[in-house]
Amino acid sequence: MDNESLFKRAAEVIPGGVNSPVRAFGSVGGTPYFVARAEGAYVWDVEGRKYLDYVQSYGASILGHAHPKVVEAVQAAAAEGTTFGAPTEREVLLAEAIRDRVPGCELLRLVSSGTEATMTAVRVARGFTGRSRVVKFAGCYHGHSDALLAAGGSGVATLGLPGSAGVPEGAVAQTVVVPYNLVPELDADVAAVIVEPIAANMGLVPPAPGFLEGLRAECDRVGALLIFDEVITGFRLAFGGAQEVTGVRPDLWTLGKVIGGGLPLAAFGGRREVMEVLAPLGPVYQAGTLSGNPLATAAGLAVLDLLDHSSYTMLAGRAAELGPMLADVITEAGFPVHVPVVGPLVGLFFTDTPVTNYDEAQQACGNGLYAAFFRAMLDRGVAFAPGPYEVLFPSLAHTWPEIERTADLARAAIATVPLP
Repeated sequence: MDNESLFKRAAEVIPGGVNSPVRAFGSVGGTPYFVARAEGAYVWDVEGRKYLDYVQSYGASILGHAHPKVVEAVQAAAAEGTTFGAPTEREVLLAEAIRDRVPGCELLRLVSSGTEATMTAVRVARGFTGRSRVVKFAGCYHGHSDALLAAGGSGVATLGLPGSAGVPEGAVAQTVVVPYNLVPELDADVAAVIVEPIAANMGLVPPAPGFLEGLRAECDRVGALLIFDEVITGFRLAFGGAQEVTGVRPDLWTLGKVIGGGLPLAAFGGRREVMEVLAPLGPVYQAGTLSGNPLATAAGLAVLDLLDHSSYTMLAGRAAELGPMLADVITEAGFPVHVPVVGPLVGLFFTDTPVTNYDEAQQACGNGLYAAFFRAMLDRGVAFAPGPYEVLFPSLAHTWPEIERTADLARAAIATVPLP
């Protein structure tokens, strides 16, 4: 089976041939590769071609693909049953492991996706405060629930959509969108401010000095809750997430990707008094048949058990090597480029100035250079994300030889891209 014929078959039974829009390669052109298997830093497509993978399931595979300890944990859990619709011990163990790493996150609820986590965190904030209005930032993507699908980055930005058809005006009437890296003035109608503490869905945009601190102070001033969307950064950025790096503590967190060990699992949590408004303790309802799935909790526990402080030092070191090397080879070829690095995250903008907000990200991503570079890298066996608004996720399986090889192939790839 080849990629092109499989994509045609997929298009007959799946809208657009994919189950998540960016996978269709619409913004980079060409036919998507269909992954047959993966190991460590690599994936292989159905044609047998091997790719050095910097997608890593958009950050979920922090150890690399198919880590033996994770595979072993999932296999053992599957042999005992795949879902029960009843409490299990591993749910408790995973919640305890997260709580112990994130000071202030006293109670947690496990769910199955980041969208579910952010949607319910907002509901909890509204239930706790008795207010309706939510403030989000342009370019920050918080999943595809109606109220938060406004001026999102990532997939929405790639498709060039301001929101989505099918979302009625009333669903976003209480959502206020403001520029990232500027502290808004809040009023007493605001239930919560939700933010990616390090924005990673409009490319990689770090918070400006004082931005997160300003949000914390402004929320405190009016009695609103601060929500950190750490579906990407949680346990990817540091042992304790963004709070450990920034020193700013939110009221609620949303977590995903890493905590599921590559399986569908996410969580939201926060201060005890806030989370106690959630059913069955309080009036805010949320439920999920597969929440706390035993396979996903087994994978998540295996991953967290393998991640210590030295793991994050290693991850940050690899990103610190990769980012400047990419910047150097692209600059040498005569292209404008900005390669931000925040801890283990690496961005890539074809612009010569730093990107600080969504408007600047759109300008940097709209020149077509990323698409040409992406295809040239893919031709050489290196898989970046098929969209300019994503980031690169080097994993613990990406060793120095892989980093060096990436830079060498980037030098060859950029030489084939026409100068603007």
